[in-house]
Amino acid sequence: MPELPEVETIRKTLKELVVGETIQAVTVTWPKIIKHPDDSQRFTELIKGESIKDIHRKGKFLLFELSNYTLVSHLRMEGKYGVFERHETSDKHVHVVFDFESGKQLRYQDVRKFGTMHLFSKEEAEKQKPLSLLGPDPFEEAYSVEQIIPVIQKSDRVIKNILLDQQIVAGLGNIYVDETLYRAQVHPLRKGSTLTVLELKTILDQAKQTLQEAVEQGGTTIRSYINSQGQIGMFQQQLFAYGQENKPCKRCGHPISKMKVSNRGTHVCEVCQPLPSS
Repeated sequence: MPELPEVETIRKTLKELVVGETIQAVTVTWPKIIKHPDDSQRFTELIKGESIKDIHRKGKFLLFELSNYTLVSHLRMEGKYGVFERHETSDKHVHVVFDFESGKQLRYQDVRKFGTMHLFSKEEAEKQKPLSLLGPDPFEEAYSVEQIIPVIQKSDRVIKNILLDQQIVAGLGNIYVDETLYRAQVHPLRKGSTLTVLELKTILDQAKQTLQEAVEQGGTTIRSYINSQGQIGMFQQQLFAYGQENKPCKRCGHPISKMKVSNRGTHVCEVCQPLPSS
C-alpha cells in the first residue's frame, strides 16, 4: 500500500502534469470506487467542466483542488494514476478516466479495485469522512508532539498499532512504523502506557524524519509501487528493519527478526529494541 512518502511523490508528479487542465468528461467503469456522491453518474455530472487548480495531500489521501470542489482520492493497496494521450491503449484495470480539454487523459488504474474517490464542496471536504477522521499529518502545523504524547500514554494498545491508527497520526503505514521504531530503539510490542515522554518524543520525531527522508528519495518500492510517471522510489535501499529479516542489524549486527503484530509482518532487532520483562 502506498504510504505518505509514496503519495507525496505521486502528488508532486501529478501537480506537474495536470494542474491547469480542465475536465471535459469522466468515464467510470467501476462505480464502487465513487463513494460520494453515492451515484457515479452524479459524480461525473458535477466534475465535468471543473479545472484542476492544485493538488494537496493529507496523510495517504490525495486532494485534487478543483474550481468548485475537492476530489479526495485514496489509492488503497495498488491504485495508480497515469497521464496519457487519448489514443494510447488503456489497461484493462483502468476504472476511472478523466478526459481533459487538452486531449490528454488522467487514468486511475486499480487491479484490486479497493481505491476510493469522494467529491465534496471545498467547504465540506475537511468536515466530512474520511478526512474528518484523520489525525495530524506529520508535515502539518497541527502535528504537535506535545498534544499527541498524552493520547498515546493513555492507551494500553501496543505502540505499533497506535502508530498505524490514522486517527492519531495520519500517513504512517507498516513500512515506516517498523523503520520509525527501529530508529527510536523501541520494541513494537511496548504498550503506549509504558512509554516515557522522552521515548515518545523520540518516536514522533523519528517518524517525521523517516518520512521526510523517504519523500526525498521518492518513496519505497515494495512489490508494485511506482509513481505516476513510472519511476520507482529508492528509499528501500535505506531500510533498516522492514524487509530485512535474518539480515544483520546495521547498528549491532544481530539478525533482524520478523513477527506478527495484529496479523501484520513486523521487523525488529531484539537487541537494539529490547522488550522489557513485565
